[in-house]
Amino acid sequence: MKTIYLAGGCFWGVQKYFDQFRGVLSTTVGYANGLTTQPTYEDVKHGSGHAETVKIVYDEKKLPLTTLLDRYFLVVDPLSVNRQGEDSGVQYRTGIYYEDASLLPEIEARVAKETEKAGRPLAVEVLPLSAFWDAEEYHQKYLDKNPGGYCHIPRKMFRLEEDA
Repeated sequence: MKTIYLAGGCFWGVQKYFDQFRGVLSTTVGYANGLTTQPTYEDVKHGSGHAETVKIVYDEKKLPLTTLLDRYFLVVDPLSVNRQGEDSGVQYRTGIYYEDASLLPEIEARVAKETEKAGRPLAVEVLPLSAFWDAEEYHQKYLDKNPGGYCHIPRKMFRLEEDA
């Protein structure tokens, strides 16, 4: 098992999106790499510097990191600074955060491929995880509990695995 942390705008949709894939063992929404400890959603909305992030625990034998990152780049605008869809603010920035430095070469190679495709530098942070705080329970699996809830990711993207 491996763990990666992906920030891609509002974490509700990012979690729902990754939950569909075989090889994803668990997802948790939370707040990463900010200025304070144990932030609340209100703190994050008001400038704590955290990114809304999804912690993804996955089986690298069933779902290699490169494939996971390929799927990440399908649902984010990697050129957008502090914005995804209608959501804007530093908490909606894009980022790939890791605890295990052995993942970095694979992350860098995948980001380089996307940078070449875009023809300019990406707005996706690639950083070691400095801290991750679980979001409040009502944010966990939010779109499962609230199927009509807002999401910047098109709903058809939540069915890729079943359509394959």
